[in-house]
Amino acid sequence: MTGRSAPSRRLATLAIAAVIGLGMLALGVGISPHLAKHRIAEPATGGFHPPPESAIPDNEFGRQVRLGKAIFTDTGALAPTYVGNSLRCSSCHLDAGRLANSAPLWGAYPLYPAYRAKNGHVNTFQERLQGCFRYSMNGKPPPLGDPVLVALESYAYFLTMGAPVGAKLPGQGYPKLAPPPQRPDYARGAAVYKASCALCHGVDGQGQSSNGKMVFPPLWGPQSYNWGAGMSDIANAAGFIKANMPLSQGGTLSDQEAWDVATYMDSQPRPQDPRFTGSIEETRTRFHASPTSMYGRTVNGVLLGDGRPTNLEHGSPMAAEGAADIASPKAAPDALKQQIRPDGASASSPQTANDR
Repeated sequence: MTGRSAPSRRLATLAIAAVIGLGMLALGVGISPHLAKHRIAEPATGGFHPPPESAIPDNEFGRQVRLGKAIFTDTGALAPTYVGNSLRCSSCHLDAGRLANSAPLWGAYPLYPAYRAKNGHVNTFQERLQGCFRYSMNGKPPPLGDPVLVALESYAYFLTMGAPVGAKLPGQGYPKLAPPPQRPDYARGAAVYKASCALCHGVDGQGQSSNGKMVFPPLWGPQSYNWGAGMSDIANAAGFIKANMPLSQGGTLSDQEAWDVATYMDSQPRPQDPRFTGSIEETRTRFHASPTSMYGRTVNGVLLGDGRPTNLEHGSPMAAEGAADIASPKAAPDALKQQIRPDGASASSPQTANDR
């Protein structure tokens, strides 16, 4: 330092302090001590860890976070105006939206605003939540700024604290499975369902309740998600099932079993797509032109997508329909025949529908 003036030394000291300060910010120093340790996980842990519930602050924001979690886990009771079935947000986003590979909230929130091909414009996170109510909950979307959406967004923001904005984190969404060794098969899927799923979701797929509360969600029929939901796509359902089902035993089914049982599950009647144009064939062409969507195909004599819309935006629900018998799907409308094999599987390799 010999020969340097006092002002120069002071400038050097300030520069060093600035660098140290930036480094401390990068490491989470200065952030709430509860949240700092829940930034990006160490490489050995393999992923991001959301903050614990104990880190929710005791203020108005914290109250909104807690309300958001309550709505997320008991949606029908706390947002009944907007829900049209027996599902709750946590039916498909497990562990109250915290669990990796079950479309956790902390994996979705940092990616918005974003363009979605599903509705053809850049969506805010609240708009993305509206889609969940419309399709997965078979209800109607809360208006932007509605207290339900504010609370849910607050909860998602809290779970995301410490995550990088705009980055796709490991565990985001559902896993994308490779095409199975054999084409997906309805009959094999029925056998997997009976052995691994029926105990919780019921032989008829209508779920199970206790004291008036749905414990295990219905997988098809009038109280399940409608044909516009992402889970109605076999590829999406297969990824979710492989990672998470049977409950607490994720990864125990083979990829083939996951594809087969997803095919069985998504080849059952369910509420109409709220985008229904009045024509099943046209609706399929516009919104379900994917080899992994069964909408518009005939299975066991039932044209999937037939029947009155059950979405709250469209009126009264259809009568409940029982599970289909184990049999090969039959002929589909002429415009679709070239895409379907005699057993109902696609003539091309399974693939995930774009931005469902």
